[in-house]
Amino acid sequence: MSVLIRHYKPGGIYNTKIWRFASTTAESTKQTNGEDEEEFRVLDILKKKDRFQRKVARKTEVPPDRTDKMRTDQSWGNVWPGPRSFQPSSVPLPIRQGYVPKGQAPPGKKANAELMKIPNFLHLTPPVIKTQCEAIKKFCTEWPKLLNSEEAIEKHYPLEVITSDYCHASPTIRNPLSRVVILRIKLSDLKLDTHARDKFLRLIDDRYNQETDLVTITADRCPVRQQNLDYVNYLLTACYHESWGYEDWEGEKTLEDMEYYDFDLNQSKKNLINWHLQCNNERQTLSDNDYKSFDVSSIPNATEYKDAVCSLFNDAESEHTLKKYDASVRKLLGLPEKKILT
Repeated sequence: MSVLIRHYKPGGIYNTKIWRFASTTAESTKQTNGEDEEEFRVLDILKKKDRFQRKVARKTEVPPDRTDKMRTDQSWGNVWPGPRSFQPSSVPLPIRQGYVPKGQAPPGKKANAELMKIPNFLHLTPPVIKTQCEAIKKFCTEWPKLLNSEEAIEKHYPLEVITSDYCHASPTIRNPLSRVVILRIKLSDLKLDTHARDKFLRLIDDRYNQETDLVTITADRCPVRQQNLDYVNYLLTACYHESWGYEDWEGEKTLEDMEYYDFDLNQSKKNLINWHLQCNNERQTLSDNDYKSFDVSSIPNATEYKDAVCSLFNDAESEHTLKKYDASVRKLLGLPEKKILT
């Protein structure tokens, strides 16, 4: 069957189409004048299509965990040789981690993302550490026999550097506190004269502990530990060399300008020397240079008297400094100790 369709447009015929439809469901092709005329394909909903055989899903056999086949006498270093993410099938331990409401047990080790977030130390067991130490022992040198005490170590290695390492759960293994470097050294281990010592203490300010005689310098302003280590070494070196410098204006300094009491530069030393000479019936006229070069340690109990006088002026007057001064004067003059009545 054929249908003629015409589309009209003002002024004439615009387009013409001929649509043909099949007249029967049995035919799909006709022969006209010895030629094949193609017809539209007919949809036959009654025709049975070939049925495809449904595929049967195959079940994959999951092998048992490695923990079920582990021997109790195996070498753990072969199972967990180095640092890596947590693998529940290789750890024969009932590990649990995670937060759950009260009354419930934390999640187990299987399919537990919390156990995979943090680094672990399962590879650092005592037998593995012992084996690794034995392997690297051939690259180590023997500990010096002379460094057999803390006193010997402080004598030969007076400089002490303190750093800290941290292990924490974070996207990065670098802890901000690990960059802090602390340098410590005793002031007595630095070769300083009176002028250099006084200037060095002024440069380091409150970094000196008078009770322990330790100079402590801390650096944390740089992002990396090595940079802070270089910085503290630079600070110590700069302060040491700067303390030995002598400016022109320092020569104009008088005793009235001194911030502390110096026994060797004051009249107390001259009085002590004159008293000692009079007691020994020695009448000498000493110059200023002779007074400065005179060693008061040659006078019995003079060193204790010197310390007591300096403590009285520098540490302010107190019950302790007065008792110390009283005891030193009695020893110097050969007087008996003061008796306390109870």
